[in-house]
Amino acid sequence: MVNVPEIFGSKVFNDDAMRQRLPKDVYKALQKTIKEGSHLQLDMANVVAEAMKNWALENGATHFTHWFQPMTGVTAEKHDSFISPVDGGKVLMEFSGKELVKGEPDASSFPSGGLRDTYEARGYTAWDPTSYAFIKEDTLCIPTAFCSYSGEALDKKTPLLRSMQALDKQAVRILRLFGDNDTKRVITTVGPEQEYFLIDADVYKKRPDLLYTGRTLFGNKPPKGQELDDHYFGQIKPRVKEFMKDLDNELWKLGILAKTEHNEVAPAQHELAPIFSTTNIATDHNQLTMELMKTVAKKHHMHCLLHEKPFDGVNGSGKHNNWSLSTDTGKNLLEPGDTPSQNAQFLLFLTAVIEAVDRYQGLLRFSVASAGNDHRLGANEAPPAIISVYVGDELDNVIKSIMEGTDYTDKSKKLMSIGASVLPHIPQDTTDRNRTSPFAFTGNKFEFRSLGSNASIASPNIVLNTIVAEVLSEYADQLEKASDFDSAMSELVKKHLTDHKRIIFEGNGYSEEWVKEAEKRGLRNLPSTVEATEAFIEPESIDVFTKNKVYTETEIRSRYEISLENYYKQINIEAQTLSDMTKDEIIGAGLRYEQFLSKTINDMKATGTGIPTRVEEKLLAQAAEMVEELYDRLQKLDMDVAKEDDMDDVKELASYNRYTILPDMDSLREVIDELESRVPHELWPYPTYGELLYSVQ
Repeated sequence: MVNVPEIFGSKVFNDDAMRQRLPKDVYKALQKTIKEGSHLQLDMANVVAEAMKNWALENGATHFTHWFQPMTGVTAEKHDSFISPVDGGKVLMEFSGKELVKGEPDASSFPSGGLRDTYEARGYTAWDPTSYAFIKEDTLCIPTAFCSYSGEALDKKTPLLRSMQALDKQAVRILRLFGDNDTKRVITTVGPEQEYFLIDADVYKKRPDLLYTGRTLFGNKPPKGQELDDHYFGQIKPRVKEFMKDLDNELWKLGILAKTEHNEVAPAQHELAPIFSTTNIATDHNQLTMELMKTVAKKHHMHCLLHEKPFDGVNGSGKHNNWSLSTDTGKNLLEPGDTPSQNAQFLLFLTAVIEAVDRYQGLLRFSVASAGNDHRLGANEAPPAIISVYVGDELDNVIKSIMEGTDYTDKSKKLMSIGASVLPHIPQDTTDRNRTSPFAFTGNKFEFRSLGSNASIASPNIVLNTIVAEVLSEYADQLEKASDFDSAMSELVKKHLTDHKRIIFEGNGYSEEWVKEAEKRGLRNLPSTVEATEAFIEPESIDVFTKNKVYTETEIRSRYEISLENYYKQINIEAQTLSDMTKDEIIGAGLRYEQFLSKTINDMKATGTGIPTRVEEKLLAQAAEMVEELYDRLQKLDMDVAKEDDMDDVKELASYNRYTILPDMDSLREVIDELESRVPHELWPYPTYGELLYSVQ
């Protein structure tokens, strides 16, 4: 049996390892760097590097890497060994403070969105001491930020750290107004719930679409999908349980707080949820979790699918971003309190989040936009593309009473007045969860449910941190000038809740009625990445990021280019894959089916017994018609894809793929799926949905 406390964090150069291996003055200096962002002198860095190297060697490492998160959506690493040559043909194992603090990978082949030309290859990685170094296989991995020679951020970590700093600054200003002089820092915490599919490795290898795109581009729905709801929270299959057990062990060794695992709604779909951690650490851990899911699955002869919509007709996979605010003294700022004063503080932060979501709906929608997630959002399995906030019945009634200036009586009939408005102590579970809401308050946190399973959680948290920081900054500017703080705060809350009440919606986000109602309220409906990406470069978006020093305008426009480029390239890969699979095997399967029917008809007629062949002839005619239609639709797809060669504007290419190529693919898929339902199983060249979804027993 695994001793969990013993293995937990065993592959991490964590605080415990630092205390044991670093001199006290170096440890204190490093802690000051971690907590306050102060510069670590090179002589101190040399001591840290030596201790880190010795620890890594003792744990089997032979190499080190600066582990970073470029704008590819995955992590990157370049491995260097610790060896250094000495006289006599020998080597020493060395690692300097300079190598720890700074690296210089070739940046020319990473996405930059026009930040630099390809020939400008120099880029720098800089150690992020707030995220612990760890060992992966035989390599010491040092979490780092990644920037260009001229200083622009080329990664997701740098703006995330900037956004956390911006929110910290503004939240502390608010706390000072409430008389809190103890809090030194406010941090955002996140617990990302990760959904995924597991299928057998053999069937995975037989589907080029899964191999190249991560999702199936065609496939007829099996007789049984998720209709009976019997997979959700059902008994975990032994093979999957062994995978989960090994995954937990590997995650725990890396200090990742893997907590909950269960079957999800769709066949072969599962979920893993960790305990909350600081946002930048949670982001690193989620990237590692996705990587380990794939690695561990291979050891069990399975493949882990992280695409947002790998199968049509059953639920796709998301990633619920549970976000909250906490002080360095351990207080959750989104936790309702026991006194009027505590409730007033909670209410102000709650109001700020609600206002931020309303004012920057487009940015939040952009932060979860991708070609894969577009297939999932609004499909009666995930929140709609329209952003709204769910607060629960009781808190909704509290908000209404504040706007109306009336006292509110809670369910236990207690009154707690904070001036003109009232907020009672609210138990966390007074209302049901609304799974159709994209942004739901769930007791002491907000659950942003629109993220796709394959995405980094950095982008939505950058946006969340920044927009809440902006609103808190405006509140602080106003309240710091007030002669009567309590009265000014009460009026501010009432006014801003009233101004932004349109974003609060307690009903069914899946319904068509909500789409119409949202339009009446003036809420934005950005159905695809093409529309959502435009929100990123709107003047108010540029202003909020530049004012809070999270992005420069240059960095914003580069990410705009990268988003659209990734979008159209992903669809282009899918279109070419679908075309190749149709040409290579599917047309041939249709022709073999025609040949089979034709031979059957001829053999029946050759008997001379007058056996009727009406059914067979009808099936043959239908098959011939389908193959002809298949060919025509394939030709249209190929011709439309070829037209992209004459386009060079990313916006034009993204829009063209959205409104021309995707419909072409859907049209072709329609015929393929119909043909699959007709062709005998032994003639069909690819594993079916039934074989894929039920491949792991």
